[in-house]
Amino acid sequence: MSEILDYGFMQRALLAALLVGILCSTISFFVILKRLSFLGAGISHTALGGIALGMVIGLNPVFTGSIFAVGTAMSTGHISRVGKISEDTVIGIFYSSGMALGIALISSFKGYHPELFSLLFGNILAVSVQALIVMGIVLAGVLFFVIVFFKELLTICFDEEMAVAGGLPVGPIYLTLLAVMGLTVMVSIQIVGVVLVSALIVIPGAIAYRISANYRGMLAISLAVGLTGSFGGLFGSYYYPVPPGAAIVLILAAIFAIVMAGKALLEKYS
Repeated sequence: MSEILDYGFMQRALLAALLVGILCSTISFFVILKRLSFLGAGISHTALGGIALGMVIGLNPVFTGSIFAVGTAMSTGHISRVGKISEDTVIGIFYSSGMALGIALISSFKGYHPELFSLLFGNILAVSVQALIVMGIVLAGVLFFVIVFFKELLTICFDEEMAVAGGLPVGPIYLTLLAVMGLTVMVSIQIVGVVLVSALIVIPGAIAYRISANYRGMLAISLAVGLTGSFGGLFGSYYYPVPPGAAIVLILAAIFAIVMAGKALLEKYS
């Protein structure tokens, strides 16, 4: 086990697993409470259009993808409220449009583009120092937002009408939560890719919601599950021929299946 730390790329990968594990597990808590799971998948797939656009015009694809991710998240929240259209409908439109744009632009590429492959399927072993810095900045910003507005966010998630009646700035806080969610998705895409990233912001919170008795316990369990999946998948991929991103998601899915089965048995025989 100790020989893993002898490699610089594994040291960076372990730090990335820690940062993304904390980041996604924290956001997963609110995603489950506010029932935004489908939005996570929509953001990640819409970001494909931004990633492809960045490659076409010569900008950093992570930067352009982040703009698309944040824009999609905030536009979904705004349109669903102002236009009185369900969020699922808006997400479905953005989801398909972003994917279509990405596919159209990718089809125009000539030659082999390894950075595109990494963003589509993730490559935690190739994470750079620059990417780690960005992850750290995003994590710091997210934690600051969550800590400062934790009570307000809980109120909005549990009873938005009561939050409005209580004079809370529901609109701005909710849109900021969606923007934070978009940034989280885009940062995590570098680890597990567009295809699998939604699992990181859904499964930890779903497991915690199933077995916790209160929101403090739910947040703690979500963090524990997210970090277990991140580190477990990374170590597992080191010893077995499985891509790290896929290994991380498979471990999270296995934990979810075990928890669901165990909970069902307890309820049956209690």
